[in-house]
Amino acid sequence: MKVVIVGGGNLGYNLALSLIDKDYEVRLIEKDKNICALLANKLDAEIICGDGSEIEVLADAIKGKVDCFIAVTDKDQDNLVASQLAQKRFQIKKVITRANNPRNLEALRKLGIANAVCSTELIIKLIEQELDSAGGRLIASLNKGQAGICELQVIRDAKVIGKALKDIKLPKSSLIVSLLRDDELIIPQGDTTLALGDEVIAICSSESQKKLIKIFSEKW
Repeated sequence: MKVVIVGGGNLGYNLALSLIDKDYEVRLIEKDKNICALLANKLDAEIICGDGSEIEVLADAIKGKVDCFIAVTDKDQDNLVASQLAQKRFQIKKVITRANNPRNLEALRKLGIANAVCSTELIIKLIEQELDSAGGRLIASLNKGQAGICELQVIRDAKVIGKALKDIKLPKSSLIVSLLRDDELIIPQGDTTLALGDEVIAICSSESQKKLIKIFSEKW
């Protein structure tokens, strides 16, 4: 997984260190040249010196597919601008934004940053919830990371093809709420059967997400 972090302070450094230990490819943007020099000596990551709220700097960091973008500077306004650019200009689906002031959380979310958080622990949790298997992915986090909305793809040779929802043993605290088939939205019932190419939307607890993805990823 490739991750871009904006902000090389204590939080950005520790996040980068944690992600590198998990074998993630990390690129870190920091505008202070002295901090960049220190980070370059401490981290096995690409360090980009510049303002992460500027398009040119982001373009330099966001090369190829980026799985997760994290803005953790000490200024909420910079985090907002960087995150909005990452979502709208560079089409990154997983964007996590730090709110230094808890009172700014709701404002950030209303401005389109669904994963706006204060807690370092929650940031790590949100990163680890990025589900990148062939069967689906996490598209939104709910209730401070305790639950999520997952998009599940019915892939070729999947065991769920032809099965009615009532016959699929879903993990606890999970609910399939809709499916899209040939551009037609279907509100599923227990006797609704799954077909190749169906795009399924489910709500589930954080503990159930990987289990749910695994069910839809299993092949014959």
